[in-house]
Amino acid sequence: MWTDTTRKQFARSHLRLPSDLTDAEWAVLEPLFPARSQRGRPPLWSYRQVVEALLYLLRGGLPWRMLPPDLFPPMTTVQHYFYRWRDIGLWHQVNHTLLMAAREAAGREASPSAGVIDSQSVKTTESGGPCRYDAGKKIKGRKRHIVTDTQGFLVGAVVHTADVQDRDGAPDVLASIRHSFPWLRHVFADGGYAGDKLRKALTKIGKWTLEIIKRSDRAKGFELLPWRWVVERTFAWLGRNRRLAKDFERTIESATAWLYLASIQLMTRRIAST
Repeated sequence: MWTDTTRKQFARSHLRLPSDLTDAEWAVLEPLFPARSQRGRPPLWSYRQVVEALLYLLRGGLPWRMLPPDLFPPMTTVQHYFYRWRDIGLWHQVNHTLLMAAREAAGREASPSAGVIDSQSVKTTESGGPCRYDAGKKIKGRKRHIVTDTQGFLVGAVVHTADVQDRDGAPDVLASIRHSFPWLRHVFADGGYAGDKLRKALTKIGKWTLEIIKRSDRAKGFELLPWRWVVERTFAWLGRNRRLAKDFERTIESATAWLYLASIQLMTRRIAST
């Protein structure tokens, strides 16, 4: 809860920009990036400057060409590193490592044994790329399908078109974390994942137990449902980044990378503050 004490504790007014990294946060991230090549001309810009530029774009929701040239490396340089790290799967690897570190810092086992799954449909823009209509949410765009641990940290994410139903998209996102987190086999979900179709599909990718948590028919107004609120809070955390207000990306790969970068920012701050 935000109080006068916590506001002072987490204030970032001493930084050049609120999206910048503190020394403690960069100490967490720096070992996770690939080593610099010793060949050729020495680089003009550090990894830290590039990452801070990406976090600025993520937090502010700005397009590439609006990156201030007097504060950050050139837009083309930042863009080059973003796509390069995206293509080698770096954002997913960093998220995986930070998740285990964040869990251990909270006094838990590094690998989660239970998770919560849900999806979020968001509109796309004129940038192009895969796009379909979600008849349930009345949204034309894409769907972010995520799995979190019971603390709300992002375990895995898959982005697909919005017309894919939850029970059809769930096997893909669960299959993506099967080998990374072999102990996570119990999943909490809402009524959209109920039915034999999903359970049969999950038997093809391992042994999973799916626990459906439904809202009571007698409930009126808001009702706090066990475990389901965890993943909804994660979407709220991710939504603080204006780049995720819509899906501005032309490709699914870039949309997924920004999602992982938002998760990395969150867990880096958590770990550095412990």
